[in-house]
Amino acid sequence: MEAAVPAPRTPFPLLAAHWPLAIGLLALLIPTLISLGEQTWSTDAGVHGPIILATGIWLFARRWHELQAIRTPGNGVLVAAGTAFALLAYVFGRAFDFLAIEVGALILQFVVLFYALFGFEATKRMWFPILYLFFVVPIPGWVVDSLTAPLKSYVSHSATWLLSAAGYPIIREGVVLYIAQYQLLVEDACAGLNSLISLTAISLFYIYILHNASWRYSLLLMLWVIPAALLANLVRVIALVLITYYLGNEAAQGFLHSTAGLIMFVTALLGIFAADSLMTPLRKALTRESAA
Repeated sequence: MEAAVPAPRTPFPLLAAHWPLAIGLLALLIPTLISLGEQTWSTDAGVHGPIILATGIWLFARRWHELQAIRTPGNGVLVAAGTAFALLAYVFGRAFDFLAIEVGALILQFVVLFYALFGFEATKRMWFPILYLFFVVPIPGWVVDSLTAPLKSYVSHSATWLLSAAGYPIIREGVVLYIAQYQLLVEDACAGLNSLISLTAISLFYIYILHNASWRYSLLLMLWVIPAALLANLVRVIALVLITYYLGNEAAQGFLHSTAGLIMFVTALLGIFAADSLMTPLRKALTRESAA
């Protein structure tokens, strides 16, 4: 009777066994990472990208032994079809500089190859890490413009109303705020979309790691993300207006602008954690119901 061969402790033996495939993936991955770094990750809109990529890889690594234990080859026909579609989409996105299509196609290609090496059961168990990685895909500019327009209007209108009620000399024209001799533009970064995307990704990660709760509870907690992000950014805009009013425009647009954004993001995140703590009895009830 032959002794059982232990599963490799790291993915390196698997990569070595499929080294031509690994080289091909690197040839696709490296140019895309460079484009992400130059076009998205260096801006407010994509600052969460590297964090999501790193934590997404960790989600796969932490379950490596489990995946090895259930590993079976995927269906060859499905792998071929998925690879053809993903590569065509990648070439199209790369050729026409559609970064969202390029990144989405590359992630899809990784999913197809994961299915090819580990099979359907492993892919099904890793549904959350797979969906989580798609937060790396940058949102196209036209989508950002269409989504931030109502958010900027809400933030600027609410900030003007609250500060006027408090007695400050402020008026609004569209998304431009005038207070004393100063003029402030409510930009996309202050509208809440970037915070909303980052908070959604981090909240999903938090729910998955700490609770692995039922999908109903996860959806319920996610409903807190939108008001938390909007409220945090409203407070951020009010804080910047007050900084401008008392300390001048240079103070608001300099170090205090970034500090205010960081503080408001942390505040919104703490709000999500507080909501989760308050809903602990509901979470336990829904988890028990799902397990029954």
